[in-house]
Amino acid sequence: MYSVEVRDRIMIAHSLPDPFFGPAQGKHGASFVVDVAFFRETLNAQNVVVDIGAALDVLAGTLKELAYRDLDTLPQFQGKLTTTEFLCRHIFDACCAAARAGALGADGANLARIRVTLHEHDLARASFEGPVA
Repeated sequence: MYSVEVRDRIMIAHSLPDPFFGPAQGKHGASFVVDVAFFRETLNAQNVVVDIGAALDVLAGTLKELAYRDLDTLPQFQGKLTTTEFLCRHIFDACCAAARAGALGADGANLARIRVTLHEHDLARASFEGPVA
């Protein structure tokens, strides 16, 4: 399986209002390094997985709606615990939708999987990986 991976960064604010999260129940900021890997079984005619510039654009567009925002105030996250794992899935779903909509060019239709990893810092990260279809 071939892959190409792109990276960006994001800063958000949120709270995790559940006793499970201890001090993180209150409003706090979080900074993430975000990696998105695009996988396919074979390379295209140009011997790449997808255009890396298009992949960077998809990731930047996906993160733009979240950057410097208080996630607690966004309607799509009302009543949700916006954990790192949850955000991985949210970004994954948006990248899959972008691939299906043609934002990665024709090569996006041939992707097998996408993996999203959010690095909270150098000691902790979370991921979500799944098929594009």
